This record gives sequence, C-alpha cells and structure tokens, in this order.
Amino acid sequence: MGIRQSARRILSRLTASKSAGAQSPAVPADDLLVAGLRAGDPEAVESLLARYEARIYRLALGITRNSADAEEVCQDVFLNVFRNIEGFEGKSSLGTWIYRIATNAALMKVRGKSRSLEVPWDEVLPRFSQEGSHLTPVPDWSKDPEAALLQTELRTVLGQALEDLPGEYRAVVLLRDVEGLPTDEAANALGLTVPALKARLHRGRLFLRGRLGEYAETHGRPTPKGTAE
Repeated sequence: MGIRQSARRILSRLTASKSAGAQSPAVPADDLLVAGLRAGDPEAVESLLARYEARIYRLALGITRNSADAEEVCQDVFLNVFRNIEGFEGKSSLGTWIYRIATNAALMKVRGKSRSLEVPWDEVLPRFSQEGSHLTPVPDWSKDPEAALLQTELRTVLGQALEDLPGEYRAVVLLRDVEGLPTDEAANALGLTVPALKARLHRGRLFLRGRLGEYAETHGRPTPKGTAE
C-alpha cells in the first residue's frame, strides 16, 4: 500500500468523528434533499444530517484540531445551510457547497487563533536544482509495510505534522486524502483553481513526508529510496 493510502488511513483515525461507525439510513438524492429542505420537511433535515454531519465534524476537527471548535463549526455550517438553502443554485453538488461552507468556517476559526507553522517550509521541503530536479531524493514510504505506518509513534508524528501545516494546506490534504474528494470538487470547495489546489496538495504532502523521513532517520529506521510524487 502506497504513502497516500497509508497516510489517508492514519489521518482518518486522527480525525475520526465521534459518530464514526454508526449506521446511517438511506437518504434521497441531492435534488430531493434540496426540495425537502426548502419545503421545511423535517425528514429532509434528518436525511441531510445523516449524510453529512459526521463528514463535516471530521473535516472541522481536522482543520481546527479542537473538538469544541469543531462542534461550533458543525453547528454553524448546518444553520448556514438551512438558512441559505434558497440561494443554492446547483452550480456545484450539494456536498461540495456544504464542504465549502465548512472549510471557510473552520479556517476562520483557525485564523482567529493566529496559528502558524512551527517549522519553516525550507527546513522540511526538498531543494531543487535550476533544472527543477530534486537535489536530495524525498523518502518514498510506498514499499514499507502498512503496519509500520500504523504504529502509535508514527500516528503521533503525522498528527503533529498535520497540526503544523497552515490551515489552508491542512484543508487541502484533508479534503483530498481523508475525505477523498476528486480534485475538481476539492478545488471548488476551497475556491481554488485546480492547478493551485494541486500545488498546495503537493507541498503539503512533501511536508508530511519530510516529517516521516525525519522520524525514520532519528529512530534508526531505514529510509527507502525514491522521489516525490
């Protein structure tokens, strides 16, 4: 299993919702949900929460890294959805629209606390030659056993590295590698162009991979050969 799949499973554990694992009832398609919400149908409200509440809490917790803040963001998001459903034009999917509201709310919460990177980017990202090639190969963990990546120590390292990412980069990693949104939907949710999202995602993954590489060297684990994706 490659670095993306393994890291995604670890990140999912780190940002797991309190309601993870609960069975959700079948919910109608987005257009029926929207119509029901606009009509004030209580069943539509329950269906919306059944589909999105756990996901939005998980995303908010992943960005804010604080359960109380995540709870507030989650409440604000659904109040916003209920109040503004008439303005939903359907230019994107309902889920993408909700993710965008949630991401903006969570990032505002993070910015309000003035969190910043603890480690400068230049200390953990690879250096490039004038031709654009890596001067030092970035460790590739794709051939390591999955069990190694799931060790408690590595989950802690990856969790701290995720916290050290600026909120904008953390949101990209969470939407793509945890929530599994397609690139275009994640870009839409964040109000970014696809190239801008890809650039942030690449940079964020390099940061996380660099931290894992540092841990490997410090603790005497062999560092596999490879280059960045």
